[in-house]
Amino acid sequence: MNNSARPPIVSAEEWQQERDALLAAEKEATRALDALAARRRRLPMVAITEPYEFQGADGPVTLLDLFDGRDQLVVYQFMDAGPDAFCPGCTAFSENIPPAALTRLADRGVSWATVSDMPYEQLAGYRQQRGWTMPIASSKGTSFAADSGAGGGFLLSTYLRDGEQVHRTYSTTQRGVDRLLFTHDILDLTVYGRQEDWEDSPAGWPQHPTYG
Repeated sequence: MNNSARPPIVSAEEWQQERDALLAAEKEATRALDALAARRRRLPMVAITEPYEFQGADGPVTLLDLFDGRDQLVVYQFMDAGPDAFCPGCTAFSENIPPAALTRLADRGVSWATVSDMPYEQLAGYRQQRGWTMPIASSKGTSFAADSGAGGGFLLSTYLRDGEQVHRTYSTTQRGVDRLLFTHDILDLTVYGRQEDWEDSPAGWPQHPTYG
């Protein structure tokens, strides 16, 4: 690493002035995110009428079954990259799903399911290999991914049920999913950031291909 790739050294007083200015911008961004969350809570919803049948560990399961008796459901659609191939972005995202977090979601009435168009055996084998514990299901042979707008990629969606009627309330992909990763949130606070080549960093900062 280039030894000159360091922030300039200033006095404690000057550093605090710069930090206070950044804090004002951070607070403005936080208020904007709070306002977006308030709008998100007011989105209308759409009824899911297609009787999707997924493959689970013990056989066929429905979208309603994935709620596991709770009122809300979050579904992460893991990209199907083909036989013996696995999306590195989906892998990185899944690495950031600790069992304790899913327990806390369940305490708030929210279930989680990772769903993929890849065959169940392939998805289950990869989960075992990586040591993951989140609930999984295969949507192979259904139009679930296409109907959800995943378009052959990855997607995170939220659902609410009213009795046996399931409604879709929200979905996001790309940077909307990216911002949910713990490691990315922490790296964004560090001086070198994520060290990825798309970032706006000073000259000389270490940067590498995103999935390199």
